[in-house]
Amino acid sequence: MRDERAPGDLVFAWYDSPSSARGYEVEYCGKLLDSVARNAVSALSFWLPTEYLEEKGPEHVRELMWELAAPLPFCSGHAGLAFNHVGIPRELSSLRFRHPGLDDTDLSHVSWNIGTRLRGPAWMNFLGAPVLDELGGLTGLRSRFSSQEVLIQEMPGNRAVVTLGSWPEAGDTEQGRDLPLYREWARALEPWLYQEPGIHYPIDGEETLRWERRFLDK
Repeated sequence: MRDERAPGDLVFAWYDSPSSARGYEVEYCGKLLDSVARNAVSALSFWLPTEYLEEKGPEHVRELMWELAAPLPFCSGHAGLAFNHVGIPRELSSLRFRHPGLDDTDLSHVSWNIGTRLRGPAWMNFLGAPVLDELGGLTGLRSRFSSQEVLIQEMPGNRAVVTLGSWPEAGDTEQGRDLPLYREWARALEPWLYQEPGIHYPIDGEETLRWERRFLDK
């Protein structure tokens, strides 16, 4: 399980298909306690095909995400639509800005830098210590949102999950769908959001920083 390319990483990945068009996927990037950098964390991701969401419905997927997250001692997490690609497709740059609701994450890379900050916004946003405490708990969190479409739920262990709307959305800036709930979330949690440390990842450093602020900058 040790990743020779990234000393200190314990990597496990399971795919239901070896092809580039994978459906179900689990990836774990663990960290050895004696080699942890300042902002490194162990990270875990689960992938489902969009057909699963369409067949089972969003309520079922929400319950599944809750069940997966509940036993984990997380600082933060998120669930929603995302690009799942091998390499860097030529079209990815424009697609990321056109569909701002789709995440694009290299789990191994992010796990070395995110620390206790938040990545997002996404359809479901999981918050734990220390961010939730700094926000003033559930009361402070609820005071930051005005829309009734934002669902804020308490989880055991002083944690919370914020769900933006009844269904995960990709958005489409060419059609005027700029996801106002996601913008509200980004503005409310801006001081705690994760940003890339200025390196050329995954396409270009400047472009990546602009993409990360897509819900904050006009």
